[in-house]
Amino acid sequence: MNQLGQQGKRAARQLAQLTTAEKNEYLFQLAADLETATASILQANQQDLDQATANGIPEPMIDRMRLTENRIKEMAAGVRQVAGLPDPIGNVEKMWQTEDQLMVGRQAVPLGVIGIIFESRPNVTTDAASLCFKSGNAVILRGGKEAFYSNQALVNLMQQTLKNRKLDTGMIQFVSDTAHEIASDMMRLTEYLDVLIPRGGAGLIQRVKNSATVPVIETGTGNNHVYVDSYAQLEMAKEIVVNAKAQRPSVCNAIETLLVHEDIAPQFLPLIEQALTEKSVELRADQQALNDLETATLASEADWSTEFLDYILAVKVVASIDEAIEHINRYNSKHSEAIITDNYQNGQRFLKEVDAAAVYINASTRFTDGFKFGFGAEIGISTQKLHARGPMGLEHLTSMKYIVYGNGQIRE
Repeated sequence: MNQLGQQGKRAARQLAQLTTAEKNEYLFQLAADLETATASILQANQQDLDQATANGIPEPMIDRMRLTENRIKEMAAGVRQVAGLPDPIGNVEKMWQTEDQLMVGRQAVPLGVIGIIFESRPNVTTDAASLCFKSGNAVILRGGKEAFYSNQALVNLMQQTLKNRKLDTGMIQFVSDTAHEIASDMMRLTEYLDVLIPRGGAGLIQRVKNSATVPVIETGTGNNHVYVDSYAQLEMAKEIVVNAKAQRPSVCNAIETLLVHEDIAPQFLPLIEQALTEKSVELRADQQALNDLETATLASEADWSTEFLDYILAVKVVASIDEAIEHINRYNSKHSEAIITDNYQNGQRFLKEVDAAAVYINASTRFTDGFKFGFGAEIGISTQKLHARGPMGLEHLTSMKYIVYGNGQIRE
């Protein structure tokens, strides 16, 4: 890890000197190289999938690590979108004159060397690397053992593209040892890492938070909710709930709990039960919701705070929007929350009172995504309130320095 850190520091200095055009040229070439290397990437990915199947990993989790031709095209599109975004580095936010006739400004600068510890999703590899590169940061990637072959193939490709452009391969590095001890060493690499970003399940994030001495930007688990208000259009609510739960249940912006106002529960619950049953979703409901559901089982207290990442949905009937907001703020992970309503006041109350990085009115939580928000690929979705919150794009990977112009001033 010390060697990777030293190489990262050296490469970060070179990377910080690249022009926007030089960074964009690399990224456009990388996108093309990803598409050209599709067959070899898929071959490496198949090794991971075969191993995961042999180890009995559930299908929703296998889907997280599965690459297809279309997903590789999406990865390449994400890289191109990052290349097309404005470069934040060097931007001066504003300048002002002090009483001492000094001109003072705030300028965006790279963080330096970023470490990323993540699990299972190989698209994180290119997303993170492209964002770090465009924002002038060297990156050290440590993926989970489940997607080892996919991640290794992708980093080898990115480093080859660096070599072809006479750039230091230390700009994008990969931790090839998946042992927990190596991850622990990375968490304490304070001499070389400027920030550490974990992406994965609750266990990984908590371990990094509790063990790291390197500053951490916490990306969150997604215990997300949809609240169907008494003023909701039920057909629209059904489509949103099905999408938010079943379109891809293994990702952090899928919902885990459905809250339904008691006034419309007798009409809506049978409707949504039929739609979710067709998607093989298991329902775990409170006692009141069970009255209007045929296939659900009784929910436990633990179900309200669980990120299932599976075809499982907790269901609760509430008496008011106040009860819905109280439940959400008690159990949520501050990721993404949605209300379905045609009542303007209720929608505005939900936006104001729910504590989450992204809050929706009449839309699926599945849109909490850097690509969908127009940031290009994302480095993660932060559930913190310091420095960055929500999908993290280029500007969240910068710090700032004060630049000061004088003409001989000294302080009295």
